[in-house]
Amino acid sequence: MVELSTTSRGYTYIHDCKLPCKAIDTHHIIVRKSNRKRLMVCLLGFVLLAYASFLFLLKDISITILLWSFLLVAILVKFLFLMPVAKESVIVMPAFGVQLETHYMSGRIDRRFIPIGKILKPVLLECVTPVTCYWSLSLILHGETELTLVFKELRSPVKMLVPIWKALCSASGSKENLGTSAEDG
Repeated sequence: MVELSTTSRGYTYIHDCKLPCKAIDTHHIIVRKSNRKRLMVCLLGFVLLAYASFLFLLKDISITILLWSFLLVAILVKFLFLMPVAKESVIVMPAFGVQLETHYMSGRIDRRFIPIGKILKPVLLECVTPVTCYWSLSLILHGETELTLVFKELRSPVKMLVPIWKALCSASGSKENLGTSAEDG
């Protein structure tokens, strides 16, 4: 088993290649947990609850302030502690197809299988919004009007997406070209 890994600020990329090497090619992008962020949210939640309790007990402020603070702290804890996605995987089986998996923190796993004959071309896209810019890996499928995202939830760096894109190009028989020129037109 060949295993390569790369780490960035928020993600870890692991490439497994089961023997024989061309049979199953597995790529994982794992979300790295930030303990500092969790500590700050816990501290913020504790201060918010303490202040709301102080206002309720000593200042005779309405109980709705206390209830709203409990709700706000619960929402903060849900978003930080119960991060929905733990990892996303791409399992490339050149003879059969591609299996896309999303592993959630709750233990639930969503799997999608795409037959290799349905894949026209894997593409790397640069997505630009007013707030951010990120890379996305998608598949152009035969008979589909929309692109199929390989990673639905994660926005990993392009250096982690390129080896997965190359493996998908190789499995689907597409040419690997990172850019286009006027002569390709």
